Amino acid sequence: MDLATTIQNIERSSSALTTQSLTRMDERLPWFRDLPAEQRSMVTLVAQAGVRQFLEWLRNGGEDLGTSDMVFEAAPVELARAISLQHTVALIQVVIDVVEEQVPALAAEGETDQLRESVLRFSREIAFASARVYARAAETRGAWDARLQAMLVDALLRGDNSDELISRAAALGWSETQTITVVCGATPGGEATLVLHSVQRAARRLGLDILAGVHGARLVLLLGGVKEPVEIVEKLTGQFGDGPVVVGPTVNGLADASTSALAAVAGHRAAPAWPDAPRPVTATQLLPERAIAGDDEARRTLRESVYMTLRRAGGELLETMDAFIASGGVLEGTARELYVHPNTVRYRLRRIQEVTGFSPTEPHEAFVLRVGLTIGRLENASSTRRSRS
Repeated sequence: MDLATTIQNIERSSSALTTQSLTRMDERLPWFRDLPAEQRSMVTLVAQAGVRQFLEWLRNGGEDLGTSDMVFEAAPVELARAISLQHTVALIQVVIDVVEEQVPALAAEGETDQLRESVLRFSREIAFASARVYARAAETRGAWDARLQAMLVDALLRGDNSDELISRAAALGWSETQTITVVCGATPGGEATLVLHSVQRAARRLGLDILAGVHGARLVLLLGGVKEPVEIVEKLTGQFGDGPVVVGPTVNGLADASTSALAAVAGHRAAPAWPDAPRPVTATQLLPERAIAGDDEARRTLRESVYMTLRRAGGELLETMDAFIASGGVLEGTARELYVHPNTVRYRLRRIQEVTGFSPTEPHEAFVLRVGLTIGRLENASSTRRSRS
């Protein structure tokens, strides 16, 4: 490719080509007119670089040698953040159109067709270069988001103050006003960025507002504004690795999100103690396993929601629960032990479920009640001894 005279013509016209291109952008692209001055200057730099690199490309005989990528070195990451890939393609198209229109005036005699073909070939190289720039920017942004989300999860599990949590979440575009439900399960393995990308893609399909972080071997999700979290998490279990998936309690805003996160993680740690647990399972369903595993918050919750609640509800409910446990869960045996009609026992068992939220006739919920009573009595006895001493 010998275009020496044509190249000289383009060199002399480079400033005019850039000016014409920018003028045409103003005319054709309303969004370009609305760009701040700093961002418009970025486009100007890239347009000027494009003309320079086109000349270099012509001098190399049409061999790319990475020349097209150098067009974006003036403002690579900044341009990708300020202007979408679609808008970038539109800008490139404007510049190419301007150059194409000037081909008859720029080309030396007999070189018009050759120059026009060169313009089209270089425009293809530029299109590929812009795609690479945006791909790199997206990869960098994805890795940065993954780090931010991991830091947020760490902060939640450490119980950091709410202001810091809100600040970290705000950097990810997260609203502090919505309800939060934290979910914990095993990570499926692989690079954290890819795991989070898969989670976000699934969330978009479901129309969910999600933050996620890989914390060691665990994948932790924050669901925002979800009314039926267990039903939603059922649709996301495929994002986790094997094993239990635990849904923490729903809380009001990021200020209380650590409560949900700690419960979910404690539940995930204790879940192997219940081999037949549903998937997903709630942290509340795992209260006895968590308490046995040493979770003080679970012990406190069980004492309050089971033992103290039954005591406040009246001695007959506590007595009936004790008798029901002693009889092995046999209703008639409980009735004989208490000298009451079986229907009375049925009524009291329903009342126990109403006040505690756990059914004495469902095997695992009966276990919750039993552990709750045990913990309550142990702590009550300990408190009594301390008061006497």
